[in-house]
Amino acid sequence: MGTATAGKSRGATAWRNWAGNVTATPARVVTPASVGELREAVRRAAEEGLRVKAVGTGHSFTAAAATDGVLVRPQALAGIKEIDRAAGTVTVAAGTVLKDLNRALAAEGLSLTNMGDIMEQTVSGATSTGTHGTGRDSASIAAQIRGLELVTADGGLLTCSREENPEVFAAARLGIGALGVITAITLAVEPLFFLTAREEPMGFDRVTAEFDEHVAENEHFEFYWFPHTGNCTTKRNNRSQGPAAPPGPVSAWIEDELLSNGVFQAVNSLGRGVPAAIPSIARVASRALSARTYTDIPYKVFTSPRRVRFVEMEYALPREQLVAALRELRAVVDGSDLRISFPVEVRTAPADDITLSTASGRETAYIAVHMYRGTPYQAYFTAAERIFTAHGGRPHWGKVHTRDAEYLARVYPRFGEFTALRDRLDPGRVFGNDYLRRVLGG
Repeated sequence: MGTATAGKSRGATAWRNWAGNVTATPARVVTPASVGELREAVRRAAEEGLRVKAVGTGHSFTAAAATDGVLVRPQALAGIKEIDRAAGTVTVAAGTVLKDLNRALAAEGLSLTNMGDIMEQTVSGATSTGTHGTGRDSASIAAQIRGLELVTADGGLLTCSREENPEVFAAARLGIGALGVITAITLAVEPLFFLTAREEPMGFDRVTAEFDEHVAENEHFEFYWFPHTGNCTTKRNNRSQGPAAPPGPVSAWIEDELLSNGVFQAVNSLGRGVPAAIPSIARVASRALSARTYTDIPYKVFTSPRRVRFVEMEYALPREQLVAALRELRAVVDGSDLRISFPVEVRTAPADDITLSTASGRETAYIAVHMYRGTPYQAYFTAAERIFTAHGGRPHWGKVHTRDAEYLARVYPRFGEFTALRDRLDPGRVFGNDYLRRVLGG
């Protein structure tokens, strides 16, 4: 899409998300070069009766950013605005891509405390949908926010923190785009540190039996289960004194490029064409990854490239429900004719105080299920969602799910607090769309 300002907008152009499962044709696209231009774009849209949605890099699998009105591309609003070493914070423009932020922070000798496993999203897109990694003590990227600035429905500019507009701060850190267009975010940072990662194969029965123990003993624990097998691969990330000892180039290429991207793409394509081959492929793939240990700065350990495109559903469960739900999922897969070529990912997060965070008010474990792009996913996701909701699960705001406001109001004790704030900040639903109508109500 070409660059356009509030005063010189580009006309209707189809937009498609990363996975290709969501498309939209906005009336116009704007790429504001300043906060002033963004405010004017919102004011003008409201006057014309058009709705406004900001879109980052399209890594959400839902239609959270889809609109037939004005699509805001915030990519020109990018870069670090201020580093406050005394306060331990960095303020960044909303369109900054996490990859650029992580590299810039590292050059300054700083790092986020925790992050997800990919870094292609914009900072505002990642936080607004609840992007998270795994952590015993450290939570999602949104939970690391210390302040933010957003353009409201009347074109005004509102800043919030724990001290300033705290009721907005409680909600807007993860606002699903419903409260305004974020222009800047202040994040907590700390001096750059080292993480030592230990990746190790482990049987399904053992890892589920020892799950609580692994979570308690490691700062960051996660594992992947390969459906149609009893095999898992585990990953433990813990702080260390260093020095950096990254994987050797051959090991890194075999593990990260060949097995996780190149060959993985090929076997998924084979599995899409010949589903009956998937269980055999899964058994081979799950045994191909060997144990390894390496040490590096955080973003090089937490994140990895993801070039194989997929569709994903992820639910946040009360942590004590994780093992039961995962065992039920395995039983469903084993007892059906489903053929699943992607591993199931399990992560954790501590409770946080963000109104609509998937970890709001409770210790949380996440189960993520994936299907290769272009493969029918509805039967698998429907079966998985039935299990997750029976355990009080909360769907990830940026991933495939079928829940509505009635269900979500039951699993989020502060749901009414969020919708009341939305009524105050955006009574005319300038920032509304079909997805928000479903998940938040009218």
